[in-house]
Amino acid sequence: MILHRRSLALAALAAALGATAAAQTDPLPSWREGPRRRALLDFVAAVTTQGHADFVPPAGRIAVFDNDGTLWVEQPAYTQLFFILDRIRALAPANPAWPQEALLRAAIAGDMPGVMAGGTQGLLRLAGLAQAGISPEAFQALAAEWLATARDARWNRPYTALVYQPMLEVLALLRAHGFTSFIVSGGGVEFVRAFSEQAYGIPPHRVVGSSFALMPGEEAGRITLTREPRVDFIDDGPGKAVGIARFIGRRPIAAFGNSDGDWHMLRYTTEGPGRRLGMIVHHDDAAREYAYDRQSHVGRLARALDEAPARGWPVISMRDDWARIFPND
Repeated sequence: MILHRRSLALAALAAALGATAAAQTDPLPSWREGPRRRALLDFVAAVTTQGHADFVPPAGRIAVFDNDGTLWVEQPAYTQLFFILDRIRALAPANPAWPQEALLRAAIAGDMPGVMAGGTQGLLRLAGLAQAGISPEAFQALAAEWLATARDARWNRPYTALVYQPMLEVLALLRAHGFTSFIVSGGGVEFVRAFSEQAYGIPPHRVVGSSFALMPGEEAGRITLTREPRVDFIDDGPGKAVGIARFIGRRPIAAFGNSDGDWHMLRYTTEGPGRRLGMIVHHDDAAREYAYDRQSHVGRLARALDEAPARGWPVISMRDDWARIFPND
C-alpha cells in the first residue's frame, strides 16, 4: 500500500513537472488553442525551417505591427492625444490668445467632444502646437517623462502597462526565430520611440510613424534640428505602405493590425510572393478591454474585417483567443 501511494505521488509529481515544463516552453502561453494560434505557429515554422518549401532566409523575415489597438490600448482615445492635451494645458499660460479659438479652448478645458469636433485637421493642429519649437530628443524626453507618471482613467495604470501580453509573446516568438520587427504606426514617430524599446523591445530606429517637419539650424557651433508645426508625413492608410517602402526598404512577410487604417499595410504585406501572414486584432471583449469595430470613432474596423476571409487574414478574437489581455492580469 505504501509503495502504491509512493508510486501515485511520484506519478503526480512527474505530471506536475511535465505540465510546468510544457508551460515554460510554450511560446504563446496567453493564447488559447484555436485556429488563429495554429495559423501563427504554422507560419513561423514554415518560413524558418531550413528545407521547407516556404523557407525565408533571416534577412527577409520582416514583420510589421501597428501600435494603437494592436500592441496597446487605444480607447477611449489615442494615448498620444491625452499627452497632447496635457501639453496644450501646460503651454496655455504662455499663449493667452489660445482660448479665443474654439478648438484650443476645448483642448485647454479637456472637452473631448469639442476637440474631436475639429476632425483630423484639428488634431494635427493641436499636435503641431504641442510639440513645435523643440528638438526631437527634447520631445522624446517630454513624452517619456509624461508616460512615467500618466495613468489611464479606467484601470489607473501607466499606459505602458496596458500593452497586450499576447502580442508581446508574438514579438518574442518572432525574435527567437530570426525575425526583425518594426512598428508602423499612424501615431507620432517620436512619441512611439519614447517607449518602444522599454515596452516592446523594439529600438527607436525600427519605428515608422507620422512626423512633423524638422528645421535644420546651428547654435553655438552645433547642428540643431527643431520641430515645426507642419506635417511632414502621415503614416496611416496608404501612407503605411509608403512608409514601409521608404524607411524599411523591404516588403514584410508578416503584418499585424486592428483597423481599416492598417488595410493598405496588410495588403502590401500579403500580396507579395511566397508565404505571407496578415492578422487582425478584433476588439470584442468589453469585460476585459473594449468591444468596438464598425461604428467606432477610434480604430474603426469595417473594410478590413469584411475582406479578411477572402484575403486569408486570420481575425484574432480578444475574447476567444486570448486567455489574458495585459501583463499583470
